[in-house]
Amino acid sequence: MATAFNYKHLYYFWVVAKEGGISRAADKLDMAVQTVSAQVRELERSLGYALLKPAGRGLVLTDAGIAALAQADQIFQLGEDLPARVRDAVSTPTVRLAVGICDGLPKLVVRRLLQPALAEPHLRLLCHEGRLDDLLGDLALHRLDVVLSDRPAPVNPNFKLYSHALGSSDLGWYGTPAMLKAARKNFPHSLAQVPLLLPTAHTAVRDRLDQWFAQRGIRPLVVGEFADSALLKTFGASGMGVFPAAEWVHEDLLAHYAVQRLGHCEGVTEHFYAIGTEKKVQHPLVQRLLQPAM
Repeated sequence: MATAFNYKHLYYFWVVAKEGGISRAADKLDMAVQTVSAQVRELERSLGYALLKPAGRGLVLTDAGIAALAQADQIFQLGEDLPARVRDAVSTPTVRLAVGICDGLPKLVVRRLLQPALAEPHLRLLCHEGRLDDLLGDLALHRLDVVLSDRPAPVNPNFKLYSHALGSSDLGWYGTPAMLKAARKNFPHSLAQVPLLLPTAHTAVRDRLDQWFAQRGIRPLVVGEFADSALLKTFGASGMGVFPAAEWVHEDLLAHYAVQRLGHCEGVTEHFYAIGTEKKVQHPLVQRLLQPAM
């Protein structure tokens, strides 16, 4: 029957593997060779696999030993970082905010949504971008404090999520001066003749844009689709095509990109949400994010 796993035994094995042999490990640990060897054998018994095997006059790692060493590296390297992390935590108190950002959410909008939290003098902001489903999984595991999204959380009978509306913005059409020169005549029907850049279908606003085109009988000349809103704007600013953007950040858009506004995308609105696991938000910085909407 396997004995209980012991981290001390794992440490001795780790030193043996790093030093390349039991004798050298014993010298480093200032212990008897027999003691170190016995500790490694105890680890092998607890795991149920041999970690070392003879090779010539020495020892090499087995496949199980290679796997064990990879895990031990992570465990003990984290342990070596522990004193510094504790020292930093005591000397510089921080307020940690881990935010998941849906990849279709405009980055300039994200900056504006997070603005209330950025005033925190000891803020440590961790931003993770990804697909909404993946971010909600991390939220469920408490790896994230909040998720910012362009849509409310889907209904899940196994996990209760709360969607807090943060605001909304009408969309406008933007492009370089050269691109808009051709697009201004007979707008918005000119969007059937000039190249367009659109968000991909996984974003909430894409369906609304498709309906907007259909209602006006416009067959758009789409030359690019982007999951990442910042990429869409970057290519739009390069002159590749006209693109939609939230008018909520109109001034920031003009300041960051060499573009101009073509016109209003009438009837199309983009919505922004903060998704959490608690109906009554406890995290003080998440409360700040919700304050303007309360």
